Amino acid sequence: MTQITPTSRATVYGYPRQGAQRQLKKETESYWAGRGDADALLGTARELRLQNLAELRDAGIDEIPSNCFSFYDHVLDTAWMLGAIPERHLAAVPDTTSPAGELDRYFAMARGTADAPPLEMTKWFDTNYHYLVPELGPDTWFTLNASKPLDEFAEALEQGVRTRPVLVGPITFLLLAKDPIGTDGFGPLDLLDQVVPLYVDLLRLLHEAGAEWVQIDEPALVTDQPADVLAKVADTYTTLAVAQARPKILVASYFDRLGDALPVLASAPVEGLALDFTNAAAANLDGLAAVGGIREKRLVAGVVNGRNIWAADLTAALSTLSALVELSGSVDVAASCSLLHVPLDVTLETDLDPEIAGWLSFARQKLDEIVTLRRGLTEGRAAISNVVHLNESRLASRAASPIVRVPAVRDRVAAVTDADLHRTSPYGKRCEAQQDRLRLPELPTTTIGSFPQTQELRKARAALRAGKLDHDAYQEAMRAEIRAVIAEQEQIGLDALVHGEPERNDMVQYFGEQLTGFLATQHGWVQSYGTRYVRPPLIVGDVSRPEPMTVEWATYAQSLTERPVKGMLTGPVTMLAWSFVRDDQPEGATARQVALALRDEVSDLEQAGISVIQVDEPALRETLPLRTADRAAYLDWAVASFQLSTAGVRDDTQIHTHMCYAEFGDVLQAIIGMDADVISLEAARSAMSIVADLARAGYPNEAGPGVWDIHSPRVPSVEEIAGHLRTAIGVFPSDRLWVNPDCGLKTRGYPEVRATLANLVEATGQLRARP
Repeated sequence: MTQITPTSRATVYGYPRQGAQRQLKKETESYWAGRGDADALLGTARELRLQNLAELRDAGIDEIPSNCFSFYDHVLDTAWMLGAIPERHLAAVPDTTSPAGELDRYFAMARGTADAPPLEMTKWFDTNYHYLVPELGPDTWFTLNASKPLDEFAEALEQGVRTRPVLVGPITFLLLAKDPIGTDGFGPLDLLDQVVPLYVDLLRLLHEAGAEWVQIDEPALVTDQPADVLAKVADTYTTLAVAQARPKILVASYFDRLGDALPVLASAPVEGLALDFTNAAAANLDGLAAVGGIREKRLVAGVVNGRNIWAADLTAALSTLSALVELSGSVDVAASCSLLHVPLDVTLETDLDPEIAGWLSFARQKLDEIVTLRRGLTEGRAAISNVVHLNESRLASRAASPIVRVPAVRDRVAAVTDADLHRTSPYGKRCEAQQDRLRLPELPTTTIGSFPQTQELRKARAALRAGKLDHDAYQEAMRAEIRAVIAEQEQIGLDALVHGEPERNDMVQYFGEQLTGFLATQHGWVQSYGTRYVRPPLIVGDVSRPEPMTVEWATYAQSLTERPVKGMLTGPVTMLAWSFVRDDQPEGATARQVALALRDEVSDLEQAGISVIQVDEPALRETLPLRTADRAAYLDWAVASFQLSTAGVRDDTQIHTHMCYAEFGDVLQAIIGMDADVISLEAARSAMSIVADLARAGYPNEAGPGVWDIHSPRVPSVEEIAGHLRTAIGVFPSDRLWVNPDCGLKTRGYPEVRATLANLVEATGQLRARP
């Protein structure tokens, strides 16, 4: 029986920012395009914050967070707050005396300008959310700008809500930062003594504004940290805790277990800890028991999964909460992390089967789960018995559904052998066969896959969905775009072409809509970065491929040219990572099902005459477990699933893969094990550092480090691209190098695509002509 505790509160760490109609995206992009002004954008932002405030309050959330809104990214916001603005962005937008000036400098850091490249972008721990990497060197000087957290706290207070401001913690901020120069003997954490006093000042200002609690997020502590870093954690939170005139401090972690950091925080003189108790982080329960509990501190328990969309098992969550009450005098109930990682509201999905909708919980439904659990904790299970009974019946419905377990799919997976995971010949022999077939020059040029998704293409897809455009007219519109894309590439002079993917809404959703076991949403938007929102499919059951998905488009494109046209697929790991994956079986089992479906598609592309097939795995590093001890098992099934997808082709069929916007150093051996003939990697924002990493790791196959950062609205010059290539050739054999952008071009416009690809081809020609 659940132990009753009278002091429990319901809370969350953050909420989706975009609005039900993605108002923030639309207003921001309007501002960038010059169609809207700063006042309109700031007004929309305020309206969305107030809407979220009202929604959380009306749902029964007792303590509401603030400062979790962002125009682009909360790590960027922290760099702005601390004055960590690179000189090039100060120079690019020198006048910030107006709201427009401040916005323009802020967005310059995120997106770059013609003369000032943006901050590097990478994944937020093991999620598909991207953050901007702060640039900090030994000469960095910080200056506190507390306007955002103070203004958003005051804004809520005007509505009668005393919020809990949320801050990215100093340890996490510095551990996520980079020194762009790579100064010997320096790491950003060396700046901690400069940063902590600014947090002391900020806490004082928030206290003076009326804040009673402040949440300081330290998710970096769920990664393996050495003893010297943990000592800095202890010193930092002692310093913050002894500061005069401050709010109470709640240190929050999420995404995994704290491990050795837990006793450090448990003994720190802060008033509260917020811990994740879902998935691998469930081990935090044992960690608390090992330190004897934290009865003198507030405990906020993340027992509702903030990263997935399945309805919580309320009975199991209540059991966890009951155990936690034994270790802490009172327990507050929360989601495991910010809810920005899930869609807004299941009730918007009017096309979903009601039975399946009952299995799901988006951000709005998670509020109800949290409030229900808090009520069960304070009033006893009898008070929520009807809700728990309905929850149990829905969980049972899901477990028994025939779409969840398909015997034929499981039998096929069981029949996979080790031989299915390996190409017939080693890379050296394959390389010769592929060169005989493809006849590519030194430093072959290509793109990653997508070309600009124009308004006309989006309108055509929308018209098809609405029944305003028939299938034949839609097909012709797509073929016309493919003809134009092939002609563009031939005119520019690229060597390996793509069809441009005009028919695709998203690199995961497109395939999810054609595979059994996947479901698509209509309004399930989730922020990936900035104004880039995606609708991750839901993997609800066993996966198979009913019919070919890409063969018609690839063969049509190939019929238009003598140059090789790449078949384009999304790999099994990325299909899982960028979907909401089922939680009722190991992810490796789901990945193998997806891999077999993709293997069928690869085989059909090869039989149709496609000589180059790219199976993208940008999420391989992103999904790497945060704790080193968990990584080997993940990499085993992740690499095997890619191999299963691709290993069935002939020697003269060239397999490519693509990865982007992550730190790849930890997975280089796994990348080698994937045995793709060619890998293309994001490299432009990180000054081609990945090429040296590949060389040091002895990467044996071919590689295409990106020479164009496609997320920045600028056209890199011939000289800039040539400089990147010289850097690459300096450390990696030129006969195994390709030349390509960092990523797909769907977010760019045709004028900049034409100009930059022309520069790319010209720069490549210069390098080919070198002595």
